Amino acid sequence: MNNKTIEWLLQGEPWVEYRTRVDLLGQSESDPEVRAARKAMLADPKVKSLLSELADWPGTVLNSHRSASQPFHKLSFIADLGLNVNDPPVKKIVQKVMKHQSKQGPFQLPTNVPVHFGGSGKDEWAWALCDAPVILASLIRLGMRDDPRVQTALDHLNALLRANGWPCAVSPELGKFRGPGRKEDPCPYATLVMLQVLAHVPELRESKPAKIGVETLLSLWEESKDRHPYMFFMGTDFRKLKAPLFWYDILHVLDVLSHFDWAWKDKRFKQMLSLVESKSDPEGQFTPESVWMAWKGWDFSQKKAPSRGLTFFVQRILRRGTMN
Repeated sequence: MNNKTIEWLLQGEPWVEYRTRVDLLGQSESDPEVRAARKAMLADPKVKSLLSELADWPGTVLNSHRSASQPFHKLSFIADLGLNVNDPPVKKIVQKVMKHQSKQGPFQLPTNVPVHFGGSGKDEWAWALCDAPVILASLIRLGMRDDPRVQTALDHLNALLRANGWPCAVSPELGKFRGPGRKEDPCPYATLVMLQVLAHVPELRESKPAKIGVETLLSLWEESKDRHPYMFFMGTDFRKLKAPLFWYDILHVLDVLSHFDWAWKDKRFKQMLSLVESKSDPEGQFTPESVWMAWKGWDFSQKKAPSRGLTFFVQRILRRGTMN
């Protein structure tokens, strides 16, 4: 990464400047420039709008995990920005999130699964392995790692691991519901978001579940032409650069895998990374190839010009490689 790219990122929106200083330049949170950028980020209308929306947690009843407007994806994004429970609006949001914990441990969302899909057809508090890990990883990053409720959720979700990764699993309230696929297959997205949890718990990064999960995703990449469990493909759409990092796509997979030191030595990881790097312009900048319409107004929600936000996400992955 050259100095010109860094200078360009530092001229971006406050959140890009803040994260660039901390994640790419390694500046301390107590550095005056970092503190100024963080203050500007918290005053940014788009960030304030996110926090105001999340204050209404949990928002509407869950209808599609993939929808980029889902509050649990937005919770993950504010965690990625580096907000935490010491920020007054965040503390209130976290209290609301943790108010609904299942008997099993994972935190719940209001959900409605139609009868013909195996649910009750009613609105009820429940969890699934495609939302509970996202909430859990967010809570850990927001500063709740040592809360016993977080540990209970972590223990339960980790125990759902099978020899080939994490399955499609849901709470008892959702009955027999599961995604479109063979029961014995791993769910690629559940495996990805469970690895995201483990990535933010340093003592679990070398654990057996982490090793199995990483191998599952790398094997799916290697066999991407033939294996599409639960209809998660690693084809053309998967390979398009897109931000924020929410769903099952190449940048999100690389971002999660980049936390595990041994993944960097794997040729399959290197192949994915080379593909992303090949999309850079001569200045080391990246232009979105796909966008989430729900994030209109953010610099990564257009496909015409390089995006500082997207470029930051790529450069952060590459920076982790230099630290191995």
